[in-house]
Amino acid sequence: MDKKKILLIIPAYNESEGIAAVIKKVDDYRESSHYSLDYIVINDGSSDNEEEILLANKINHVELVLNLGIGGAVQTGYIYAKKHGYDIAIQFDGDGQHDIASLPQLVDPILNGEVDFTVGSRFIQEGTSDFQSTGARQLGIKILSQLIKWSSKVKIKDVTSGYRAGNRKVIDQFAKYYPSKYPEPESYMHLFAKHIKVREVGVQMFERTTGESSINLRKAVGYMIDVSLSILIAGLIKKEDQK
Repeated sequence: MDKKKILLIIPAYNESEGIAAVIKKVDDYRESSHYSLDYIVINDGSSDNEEEILLANKINHVELVLNLGIGGAVQTGYIYAKKHGYDIAIQFDGDGQHDIASLPQLVDPILNGEVDFTVGSRFIQEGTSDFQSTGARQLGIKILSQLIKWSSKVKIKDVTSGYRAGNRKVIDQFAKYYPSKYPEPESYMHLFAKHIKVREVGVQMFERTTGESSINLRKAVGYMIDVSLSILIAGLIKKEDQK
C-alpha cells in the first residue's frame, strides 16, 4: 500500500532568526523517517528579512503579501494541502517550540484509522514536555478547557497547543473555514460540530528561543474574553443544531 502523503504546515511571522534551523531539523528528520513527509512554510507578511532567508536556503514556502495572522496563515496551509492531495496535514510552529521527534504520536493514531484529528499536549500523563508555560497562561488554558468541556462534553487539556494533525476530513473542513483570531481553542467547536474524532496525545515541546509570542500581558485579558465568548457561542449553536 502506498505511503500516505503528509504535510507540515509551518506558519512563520518574523522568524528570520530561527526558521532555517527549524527547517534543518525537519529535513534531518525526513531523511531518517519512514513517512512520506513534505513541508510548506507560510511566510505571513513578515516585516523582517524572513523572505530573504527562505529564498537563500531554498526553503519551500508561500509568501503572503499581507499579514493575515495565525488563522489566515494556517488556513493557507490547509488550502495548499487540499490542492496538492495530502492525506494528513500537521500544524508545526516556525519558532522551534515543537519537537519533530514527537510527530509519530500525532500521526500514527490517524494512520491507524483510530481518530481524525490529534492535538499534541504538554498536560496529559503521557506527555514528555518539560516546558509548561507560565502559571498565568496555564490558568487561562484551564479556564478555556473547562469552557470547551461545558460546551461540547469533550475534555481537551492543552487547548492552545498549535501542534496538531488532521486527516482529509479535517483538511477539507479547515480549507473551507478556519477561525482567524484565536484559532486553536475555537476550532475544536467546529470539529465537534462535524463529528470529527479528536484525541489528545503527549508530545515534547520547548520554550521558544527566537521571536516573540503573539499574545502578551496587555492582550491577555482581551484574549480570554474574546475566545471564551467564541467558544460559548459556538457551543450554543451546536446545542441548537442538535435539537
